[in-house]
Amino acid sequence: MQDSHTSESTQKTIEETIVSGILSAKIRPGTRLGENQLATLFSVSRTRVREAMMRLETRGIVHVSPRRGWFVAEPSAEEAIAVYEARRVIEAGLLRSMRALTDEGRKALDLHLNEEKTAMGAGDRQRLTYLMGDFHIRIAELSGNAIIVDILRDLTARTILISMLYQSEFHAAQSHDGHCRIFEAMQAGDFVRAAELSVEHLDEVEMGLDLTTRPDPLSELRSSLSLPAKTVPQLPDPKNHNFKGAIKTC
Repeated sequence: MQDSHTSESTQKTIEETIVSGILSAKIRPGTRLGENQLATLFSVSRTRVREAMMRLETRGIVHVSPRRGWFVAEPSAEEAIAVYEARRVIEAGLLRSMRALTDEGRKALDLHLNEEKTAMGAGDRQRLTYLMGDFHIRIAELSGNAIIVDILRDLTARTILISMLYQSEFHAAQSHDGHCRIFEAMQAGDFVRAAELSVEHLDEVEMGLDLTTRPDPLSELRSSLSLPAKTVPQLPDPKNHNFKGAIKTC
């Protein structure tokens, strides 16, 4: 029998594995997460899996469907807008609170940007998806505030789910340039400017989403039957969002 510490560690491992899979774009929105399969993979009981899923549900990462099971979240257009609003508040506030960039922090971000450039040169989209989101998490890690890091990791995972649903193209170069500008401001010690640039960057990414359409709820069955893809129109709310803009990634 597992003790409470082992149980908590197992649940955390399940949660971290699923979130990591989303951050690297290996797990797509709407993916079914079977309790039996996860219990087998992690060598735990279904109860432990269910507890982990319930924790992920409170974090906005998964949802449960009655009599069908657990699924990776498929954020609505309204949820997408709210996630980006939260990221702007948190990331800009974080940068404004910073006073200096340490040599260790500078080296970490410089190495990260070089990894982005290498992945772009290799055309490795999956790796790029992970790196583009991880840049923002790395900045949070420089704060040393574990709570902010956890919050931003979850928001970044939800952002990637949003991108997979509402982003029709992948323009990594623009996002890389945005990251470079933020880093340059941080190196110069101008964290107010870095905060402004982070907001501009997130604005550009959000503007690149096409929130006027929502995913086809029958996409999985449609694909298995080799039927053509289809999107279901969703009328935009002009009070909430300007839905046109360049396509970018986080």
